[in-house]
Amino acid sequence: MTRANRLWPLLTGTQRYEKCVSTRARGAGVFIEAPILAYLIETPQGRILYDVGCDYRKIADPALHAAHFDGMRPTFEPPRMDESQRIPHWLSALGLTPRDIDVVFLGHLHFDHAGGLADLAGCEVHVQAAELAAARSGLDGGVFADELSDADTWKQCTGEYALAAGVDAIASPGHTAGHMSLMIELPRGRPVILCGDAADLRENLDEEIAPGYCWRDDENAALASIRRLKDLARLTGAELWPNHDMAFFRGLPPFPRSV
Repeated sequence: MTRANRLWPLLTGTQRYEKCVSTRARGAGVFIEAPILAYLIETPQGRILYDVGCDYRKIADPALHAAHFDGMRPTFEPPRMDESQRIPHWLSALGLTPRDIDVVFLGHLHFDHAGGLADLAGCEVHVQAAELAAARSGLDGGVFADELSDADTWKQCTGEYALAAGVDAIASPGHTAGHMSLMIELPRGRPVILCGDAADLRENLDEEIAPGYCWRDDENAALASIRRLKDLARLTGAELWPNHDMAFFRGLPPFPRSV
C-alpha cells in the first residue's frame, strides 16, 4: 500500500476564547487557551498543507488588528502569533519554501485556518465548492471577505477524494457548510484522522458534543460528522486528532520531529 511519508503539526498561533465556542451549550464563562494549527504532510507525490493559520498582517498591524478582532470580544480574544509561527518560517526550518508546497488543502475558510494564504502566493489551493459558496454569502461570521480575493483561482472540489497517496479528503460538514477532514496513512503506526474543526477538543469526540458554531445552526449535521469520523476510526484503527485542544497538541512530537 502506498502511504504518506511524514506528518508535521505546525503551531501557527494561539487563541483564548470562551469554551462554549468549542462545546455547544457547555462552558459559558470558562476560557480556554487553544492552539491554531496547520499540518504539513509529505507524500510520494509531493507536499500538502492542511490549513494555514491566520493572516499575520492582521495581527501585527494595529489598525487591521482592531478592525478584524475588536468586535469578537469578549467571547474571543485576538489571536496571538509572532513571526516565528508563520508558515514560511516553519518551512524554512525544514529547508523548504512555499514553492515546495504542491497543494494547500483548506478544511474550511474561517480566518484562523485560511488567512495564512497571504504567505503562500502561487500555491494550488483546494476547497469545497459548498464551503466557498457559503463563505461568499457573507452569512458565516468566521470568514474575512478579503481572504477570498483569490478564490477564483482555487480548485473547487465536491465530495470526498484521494488527495495524494495515503491522504484522503473526508467530508465532515456541520461546523461549516463544506468542512473537510483528512485521513493520512503513515509508514508506521496507526493512520491519523485530522478532524479539523469538526472536533476542536477530545471532549467533542468522547462525549459527542457539537461545536459551538454550526452552519445554519444545524447541530445534527455536526454530530453526524463527529460520529462518522469515530466510525471511520473504528474501522481503520485510526487516531482522531482534535484541532484546538492544547493538552492534545502538547502530547504530539515537538517540531521538527515528525509523525
